[in-house]
Amino acid sequence: MTFTPRMVALDIDGTLVDHQGELPDTIREAVATVNVPVVLATGRGLFGAVPIHEALGLQGGHAVVSNGAVTASMSPLTVQNEVTFDPRPIIDHVMEVYPQALIAVEEVGVGYRLNQLFPAGELQGELHIETIDELASRPAPRVIIRDPNGYADSFSDLARSLDLHSVSYVIGWSAWLDITPEGVTKASALDALCRLKGVDPKDVLAIGDGNNDVEMLQWAGRGVAVGDAPDSVKAVADDVAPCFADGGTAVELKRWF
Repeated sequence: MTFTPRMVALDIDGTLVDHQGELPDTIREAVATVNVPVVLATGRGLFGAVPIHEALGLQGGHAVVSNGAVTASMSPLTVQNEVTFDPRPIIDHVMEVYPQALIAVEEVGVGYRLNQLFPAGELQGELHIETIDELASRPAPRVIIRDPNGYADSFSDLARSLDLHSVSYVIGWSAWLDITPEGVTKASALDALCRLKGVDPKDVLAIGDGNNDVEMLQWAGRGVAVGDAPDSVKAVADDVAPCFADGGTAVELKRWF
């Protein structure tokens, strides 16, 4: 028990809020006791992170969004760092082998450019329908591939069919594939933020529950998986907290603060 956190990195969905987007009072109260910088580290875009940051009553600080492709200063709300890649090869290939896919290209601070609308509530910000050629026309921090009628397993096959050597990707709980620039993860963005703030990664407490949290949990001095996490995520964590419904995130925070 010699670990002393000097920064806390928190995933949002499944860690701070349930899968209906509800933030329990127990978690809000536990976060309020944290007396070191709290960084939201999420697959959500910027506009998806802001309401949670506000609901937690966090003052200023930073958020790592879009699975690490974007780091933002939260007060005033400004994009501090954005890493982009050429989305055309990925988009063209997806349309060739999976033509029913919904595609979203993130526009940081604006919203998303889409080939078709996603299910209501899945994306935040302005949504603009474009042609495939327009979607692929300029660099982007993240591309989302989605099939509301598909399964995560089918997207594993899709990911294997892509030339993903020059990008990073994460498969979500459903048929959802997040693609970001090569080497970009929550961990890479948090590491850069730690250098900026003079915090040693071994002094970071990170809590998450999804496939996109694996690198972050491995990188942090103490990486904790919420009990609902897949076994593959639990396997890389230093510890496993109780399940979300049992207040796992709050339990872990109260252990240190």
